[in-house]
Amino acid sequence: MTILQPDLLRLVYFSRNRISRPDCEMIWEIDQILETSQVNNGRAGVTGALIFNDGVFGQVLEGPKDAVEETFERIQLDERHHDVTLLDITPIDERSFADWSMGFVGSHSLRATYEVQTKVTDFDISRLDGDEIFKMLLLLTLKNEVTAKAA
Repeated sequence: MTILQPDLLRLVYFSRNRISRPDCEMIWEIDQILETSQVNNGRAGVTGALIFNDGVFGQVLEGPKDAVEETFERIQLDERHHDVTLLDITPIDERSFADWSMGFVGSHSLRATYEVQTKVTDFDISRLDGDEIFKMLLLLTLKNEVTAKAA
């Protein structure tokens, strides 16, 4: 039985990366973003997942309305992001990323799972809509959970 939580919201956006560093430093910077997000989101009751590919972030945030809106506001003010574009915001009955304070999917997982779409769009996250980003992240995080449990 699923317990419905009142006032839950799902928000999907993409933004362009402003961090200009060599690849090894970029990986470190993204790790720092993830660590900070996981701590902040855990405190706020926000769950979700993040994609980063070719200079574009795509993210799904879920949680209490006020917490999701505050988190999104922080992202919009973060100097590492620009061209922050809200793709979807909708009330939800239950979370899809309940176990993820911030799951992460990098370009290798994307290209392996979405090989055909990658050829068409060169996997430019900014060319996807909110529903496509949500479904992709849900599939990839579930796939990561199954792989982790099997290991």
